Amino acid sequence: MKALAALAGALVLGTGAALADGGITVKLPDVSNLSDTEAKSLIAELANVNVITSNCPDYEITDGEWTLITGTGDLLAAKLGLDASAYDRSYYGPAFKLLDDPGACDRVGPTAKPLIQRLVGMGGGTTPLTQSQ
Repeated sequence: MKALAALAGALVLGTGAALADGGITVKLPDVSNLSDTEAKSLIAELANVNVITSNCPDYEITDGEWTLITGTGDLLAAKLGLDASAYDRSYYGPAFKLLDDPGACDRVGPTAKPLIQRLVGMGGGTTPLTQSQ
């Protein structure tokens, strides 16, 4: 399910939260102070980690972590002025090519948890929010 949704991303809400397939909402980090260079680097890292964790069984992540990753990617795409097509072409196209590399899972997979912790440190969260939050 996540593999199919990896290209679709999450619906980013104006409240600083992201809603994933299945209705999980998490708090997203503040990316407003990132430079364009930092945003481009982070969005590429997020796409790579999303594809690897969605396709490499040894590196699965929780739904809350996945929502944090995809929601943050969507925030960054908006910050960079990318429409869905440009976002997919520029970041998910190269990320999916990683799957052709037999060592990609073991190279990129271990970076998922530190990346998630970085997003949490920026104000994001992986715990599903209730409607009142």
